[in-house]
Amino acid sequence: MKRLQKQLILKDLEEKYVFLGGPRQSGKTTLAKQLITEPSQVQYLNYDRREDRAIFIAGHWSRKVQLVVLDEVHKYPGWKTHLKGYFDTDGIPPSILVTGSAKLNTFKRGNDSMAGRYFYHRLLPLSVKELMSTGIDPHSALERLRRFGNFPDPFFKASETYSRRWQKQYFDKLIHEDVTDFSNVKQLPKIQLLIDLLRARIGGSVSYAALARDLEVAPKTIKEWIELLEALYIVFRVTPYHHNIARSLLKEPKIYFFDASMGKDEGARLENLMAVSLLKELYFLEDSQGLTVGLHYLRTKDGLEIDFLTTLDGIPHTLVEVKHSESSLNKAFWYFKSQLKTANAYQVCLKLRQPRTVDGVQVEGAAEFLARREI
Repeated sequence: MKRLQKQLILKDLEEKYVFLGGPRQSGKTTLAKQLITEPSQVQYLNYDRREDRAIFIAGHWSRKVQLVVLDEVHKYPGWKTHLKGYFDTDGIPPSILVTGSAKLNTFKRGNDSMAGRYFYHRLLPLSVKELMSTGIDPHSALERLRRFGNFPDPFFKASETYSRRWQKQYFDKLIHEDVTDFSNVKQLPKIQLLIDLLRARIGGSVSYAALARDLEVAPKTIKEWIELLEALYIVFRVTPYHHNIARSLLKEPKIYFFDASMGKDEGARLENLMAVSLLKELYFLEDSQGLTVGLHYLRTKDGLEIDFLTTLDGIPHTLVEVKHSESSLNKAFWYFKSQLKTANAYQVCLKLRQPRTVDGVQVEGAAEFLARREI
């Protein structure tokens, strides 16, 4: 399967180190091993293996191969400074690809000793557009993503039983291993409960104060836990857009899962899949073109709501309303389109008899929409 980042990463590796972040089991290692067709030209080091860890710490990876893949090395204290020294003295070749599932998406905060020495890419789970490279038609791809989830392993196994077992083991590993690296072990049961509460709130705005009451902790603690879940690529926030909107907007975020199968019902799973597909496309544009991107929602206090708004360099780009079945046009489009004059507008339906355009809003099937550029 052709991942969106492959050719771009190959080009970037000629000039600088490449850091590849993303959720566990989203395909980072597989992609890394596909970059060079000759296995003898790739050295793969996993920091979790003792012998590989010693090689990394000593800097004794091969200088004769084309590519060195360093996996999970962010667990080494001072790893950026460590790599900076080798970049400044050795340069390229060999090309260096650093992969990781957690801190790589937070390492840019504060002082960055690797500034100017790397390109950063994020690999998210599968999308309809990406799966078309395998020969799967858009409708079949969307149906399988909805049934089995968007991570490669359960998707290609195509078994609902396997998908449920995979999901349980996946989250158990995240909670009991990754979360433990960042949080007080005594809080794990409440963090697990927080995940369950967030699953029930997919598609709705989330009140930190309400969650704090349910879990009997402070709202600040809820905020910190959600930031932790974001750092581990478990969830992501979609914030309300408020610029240039005359009416008062709600300020609470929506929270979605990178695993699109986490929704409690079909409607929630479809909306979650749309959210992560939009985010995947936006991340790709940011990582490949340097654009500043945003994924938001629109909801006024008097009830007008649109599920998603994408922005490019701060400018509203595309409005997306998600519907499970065909229905009349969401009246909120008429207000928000008049306010956001640069935005394209789509009402996307899972089940649609006939595409059409109504008052400048394109009504389109979900499979067709996701088969193109999602934004």
